[in-house]
Amino acid sequence: MSPPTGPSAKGLQLLAIPSVIFLISFQGYYTQYLFNTAPSLGAGPLTTAQSLSFNALLLCLWYTYYKAVTVNPGVYTPPPVSTSTTYHTAPPPPNRRWCKKCSLPKPPRAHHCRHCGRCIPRMDHHCPWTGNCVSLQTFPYFLRFLAYANLALLQLAYLIFLRARVLWADRHLPSYLGPSLPALVSLTILALLCGGTMLALGILLATTVKGWVFNTTMIEGWEVERHEAVVERYAADGEYDTRGEEVGRIREVEFPYDIGFFANMAQAMGTRNVLLWFWPFAGGPTVDPDGKGTGWEWEENGFNPRRGMWPPLDPEKARRAGVGWPGRMQGVARGFGEEYETPEEAKRAFEKRQREDWSRRGGGDRFTSGIIAELEEDDELYDVEYEGVDDYEEGMDGEPGWTNSDGDRLRDYGVDEDVEDEDVIPLDADDDVPLGELLRRRKVVGTDGG
Repeated sequence: MSPPTGPSAKGLQLLAIPSVIFLISFQGYYTQYLFNTAPSLGAGPLTTAQSLSFNALLLCLWYTYYKAVTVNPGVYTPPPVSTSTTYHTAPPPPNRRWCKKCSLPKPPRAHHCRHCGRCIPRMDHHCPWTGNCVSLQTFPYFLRFLAYANLALLQLAYLIFLRARVLWADRHLPSYLGPSLPALVSLTILALLCGGTMLALGILLATTVKGWVFNTTMIEGWEVERHEAVVERYAADGEYDTRGEEVGRIREVEFPYDIGFFANMAQAMGTRNVLLWFWPFAGGPTVDPDGKGTGWEWEENGFNPRRGMWPPLDPEKARRAGVGWPGRMQGVARGFGEEYETPEEAKRAFEKRQREDWSRRGGGDRFTSGIIAELEEDDELYDVEYEGVDDYEEGMDGEPGWTNSDGDRLRDYGVDEDVEDEDVIPLDADDDVPLGELLRRRKVVGTDGG
């Protein structure tokens, strides 16, 4: 079941935050008024302990919701340009991604939000119920809000249960000895509303905690499912397009950001102090303004041949962008080792070692290698274009393009798909970078020698 992330229509989004405020107020305060003024419901008014604990949870809920709504999801700013006199070219970002709308480098795990209008660090999804992105900077507040909301709903459900149990036990008594009709209707409405809200927020909390433990955002969960579908489709001996021509194979890329459950959780909350994780007044991580560190670079688990292989290139994007075989683009074929820049260099070095070994064994110039032949055959795969790869791909909604098992597309998480489609890694890291950025990369470094 897909986690409820709110209404997608723009008009409905304007009502999302007022709706949340109404739900908290109605279920939090009308409930206390009803229980304290309608003794006929049974169980009597709230005790002092019940009232104090429930209102304490409500205060934590209000504060964490306020923070989830108002905290800035994060802004990327380019490193400052020096003004000294010696020029050198700075290396391009390791991920080689560029956002054409922001005109800035796009670090790993960042996505351009179509609602916020900018790239969001470690974007999870845009939540209309908070009117804000769940991101690197807002995730701790969002998780605390969900936790306190579910705790408050659990206590509310318990209070309703106490009164429903008394009413059920007295069901055979004359009606004039029971509660009034308005009180009974109010209790029924509260029970239904509490149950529905608990179900929705319980699913969202479970989904959020799962992503928290495995260090996976909702968007990355979509990417993982997409990559698994692509690998399965182009596995083994390859896949054939509608013309019967082979389009090649996809090599599996492991999700690199799962670095251990405690490290995952500490990274998301910005501290290793467990006591602060659910403290309502605690803070969270922020994007480093220096262009490196938090928000710009992410620790990886080392399961892939090299860093920066996530997200794997989507063949659908590759075809629309008009680029070639993604093994060449994404560097998947670099499994030969990180010491070589290209598969061709690795092949030449391997062939040289084979020839030297053949010479040492007295083979002279008669050199043949079945392995080299296999490498040459595999190299032919890199030149295959992705024409017609997604000719028959259709989502669950009947529209062209892929959807996950819940029928979601990236836009359902708030991602600007137009920017994502253009976010294809070029063969040359500078091919798609604007001239202004290339000039900015020529940093000025002052030296005494001029």
